[in-house]
Amino acid sequence: MNDPRKTIVVTGIGVVSPYGIGMDRLQSGMLSGKSCLAPSKDLYPGFAGSTAHVASLPLAAKDNQPRYSRSDRLAMVAARDAVRNFDCEGAASRESAVGVLMASTVAGLSEIDPAIAQDPAAWFRNGDGLLRAASYPPAHVADAVGDDLGFCGPRCAISAACASSAMAIALAANLLLDGAAPMMLAGGSDALCPFTLGGFNSLQALDPDPCRPFDQNRKGLNLGEGAAVLVLETLDAAMARNATALAVLRGWAMTNDAFHSTAPHQQGRGLADCMRLAMEMAGASSDDIGYVNAHGTGTPLNDVAETHAYETAFRTRTRPVPVSSTKSYFGHCLGAAGALEAAITIMAVRCGALLPTLRLTDPIESPFVNWLRGEVQRQPLPLAMSVSAGFGGSNAALIFGKSESGKNAFGNSESGNGLA
Repeated sequence: MNDPRKTIVVTGIGVVSPYGIGMDRLQSGMLSGKSCLAPSKDLYPGFAGSTAHVASLPLAAKDNQPRYSRSDRLAMVAARDAVRNFDCEGAASRESAVGVLMASTVAGLSEIDPAIAQDPAAWFRNGDGLLRAASYPPAHVADAVGDDLGFCGPRCAISAACASSAMAIALAANLLLDGAAPMMLAGGSDALCPFTLGGFNSLQALDPDPCRPFDQNRKGLNLGEGAAVLVLETLDAAMARNATALAVLRGWAMTNDAFHSTAPHQQGRGLADCMRLAMEMAGASSDDIGYVNAHGTGTPLNDVAETHAYETAFRTRTRPVPVSSTKSYFGHCLGAAGALEAAITIMAVRCGALLPTLRLTDPIESPFVNWLRGEVQRQPLPLAMSVSAGFGGSNAALIFGKSESGKNAFGNSESGNGLA
């Protein structure tokens, strides 16, 4: 991966999270140990558990059209944040062939289902209702972003459960290596939705309190919402326009357990294979990975399976691998989770920060894993891995490395997402 024509770099990051808009707010919130999870009684009848939501979105009048769902709007704000920073806006305006690869699982469910349930006949007679129907499929998120920014390159949508946006980043990198586009926007977006809350509630997978991933006394997950978009291009293209590379995508992989529609393989074999393949692509040994941002949902089955996967993938390490779950900060954002956690992993690499799992007091016992808890630990991180898994056995692993260009921390700028 030393060939600049075949090295994929990240030259822009846009984030909408419960902390606010931009990487600087995400970074300051997480490094301070602030949890965004809070009781919510308004989204689902009889539900009194914890969720994390985005308090406000800076929207223009044109963004409030009925054809855009909340998932669309979250994605559009994140994509705008990504391209207007780090010298991407000029490049994007010159390159109408920029591609868009977005992921979502909720998409337009949050608007359509309540309206249909209230009065189906009126909804179908209403012109706005028919417009909203266009936003129902997950593919509409990619169209919303591409149309909003005027990009005419390849578009694709991924809906592979909770690994969706990590897979979107991996597939976008493949498209760049194939020469399908000069630049790719890749990420995911999902809004909080009564349908998904009800679904996870029926599976008895929700923790009524703020979640405790990898704790012996964990009870389940919390749901959040948000969006994240990475700008990806080859190092050769970034160097040609003197752009700042925020990170290098050293390796990536995708696998599927082919085991069960919802339950993970209990030995985590597919996820272990995925991590191993990503390390092989990166030319890295298990000892080279300085931090793993785990999938870490907090459910009894998933956390055990994931622990077994680490024990397999990192068995040859000379010391336990540092692992934490950043879902303990703002919940599980479903189709947006992989992209948000990729952005957090890049932040960790640039800051040299090992983020702890919040509320982790009695971790699952494993001689191969160093469960991070307590305070943020500071140390250089040449390589870090972000791991995602989902229903149907979907797995994705992304390995990010430090870039030689640019400074190493995010900070304030006019757009709220600049470099310190």
